[in-house]
Amino acid sequence: MDVALVTWSGLPDLDPDDRPIAAALSRRGLEVGAVAWDDPAFDWGRARVAWLRSTWDYHLRLEEFLAWAGRVSNETTLLNPLEVVQWNVHKGYLAELLAKGLPVVPTAFVRAGTRADLRAILEERGWDEAVLKPAVSADSWETTRVDRRSLAAGQSHLDRLSPARDMMVQPYLASVANSGERCLTFIDGEISHAVRKNSHFLGGRHAGPEGVVVPIEPDEADVARRIVAGAGAEDLLYARVDLMRDASGRPLLSEIELVEPTLFVREQPRALERLVDAVAQRVARAT
Repeated sequence: MDVALVTWSGLPDLDPDDRPIAAALSRRGLEVGAVAWDDPAFDWGRARVAWLRSTWDYHLRLEEFLAWAGRVSNETTLLNPLEVVQWNVHKGYLAELLAKGLPVVPTAFVRAGTRADLRAILEERGWDEAVLKPAVSADSWETTRVDRRSLAAGQSHLDRLSPARDMMVQPYLASVANSGERCLTFIDGEISHAVRKNSHFLGGRHAGPEGVVVPIEPDEADVARRIVAGAGAEDLLYARVDLMRDASGRPLLSEIELVEPTLFVREQPRALERLVDAVAQRVARAT
């Protein structure tokens, strides 16, 4: 097999955004297959490259997933590479990027095994509304929004999850309800296209199109390029930089996705071809 498109058992036939990728790779004469990352019967040494696409249960089985990624990276070419996966699965990287002077959504981290006072966090930061979520998550799992009237429910949310999981508290940015979260996709280190992603609090992927194509705004492109450089991701096959605007209109990093993001190429023929070209080059180098 030339390319194993790595998914999870809940999506054995791939996410709809990935099916055109599989078809385009096949048209190039490459042998392609969808394989669940935890499939015990698959020999990963059979694949020239293993491309992480929709491993959307990794946050529930993180240690097992990272151990698997370590084994596979010794048997084939893992895309993106193991050290990138290890760094990117935990959003503690936001603190690293902030320390480099990059524009990041303000974040208070609550370490696993500690109890945080949500009211105190909001008062100290001057936030009236906040978003609570695990530092390791996928598809907005266990993400909730609170305000001053719902602090008790928010505190219960933190108290339930923080004994075993690192948690994050961030200000709720009103821009997600109008201008939306902007997702800028990079292929081989270059910006390819952007979409406006439907907010989790407006239904997310389950309420109409997950992403609608939008023009790439110059300030968003500038910030996204700086983020990719700061993360050392310029040479990776793919990256997705998700931005939100603060109250002053400044774009801030919500997350940089280097493991298993939707790349929104289904309705982007040029982007799809660029992506397939980049994968084919890596397959050739791995042969």
